[in-house]
Amino acid sequence: MSPGAPIIKKIALAALLVAFAVAGRLVPHLPNATPMTAALFAASRRLGGQWAYGVAIAALVLSDAILGWYDWRVLISVYGSFLVIAALGSVGASRPARVGVLAGSSVLFFLATNAAVWAFTPGYAKDFSGLMLCYTQALPFLRNMLVGDFVYAAVLSDALYSLPLSLRVRHAITSYAR
Repeated sequence: MSPGAPIIKKIALAALLVAFAVAGRLVPHLPNATPMTAALFAASRRLGGQWAYGVAIAALVLSDAILGWYDWRVLISVYGSFLVIAALGSVGASRPARVGVLAGSSVLFFLATNAAVWAFTPGYAKDFSGLMLCYTQALPFLRNMLVGDFVYAAVLSDALYSLPLSLRVRHAITSYAR
């Protein structure tokens, strides 16, 4: 979708991406394996950065309103991380660069949010060993996020890029058949 695409199409795609991200946070899933990053990358690439920020905030607020709120300082790290990920979504023209940015986004989220968990919640010593313990205990969440990000990015990429082609093919077939 080009930057000059009709606003109604942009709103519709943004709403679909928000719904996809919210649904992915609400259905049972491996911890941190959600379509949020994939939705933000798709919004950045298909709609532009400002739209991606809106998709991020809308999806997070809607899903957190249903799931429940948590420590506001950790919440800020989650929202801030996803806003940075939304900005990174359009970086990288080549597939290897996009794969690297996707993996880097998962790592960025892991580092930022677990630093906030360490700093603002009880249970970890507030020293370097406590931070390392927090990161060590959170490694399964990083693994899940990496898996989720790559699986959802592939699924969403295929859906967004295949659908217009399949509609064009279907239209061509029905036009030809007349």
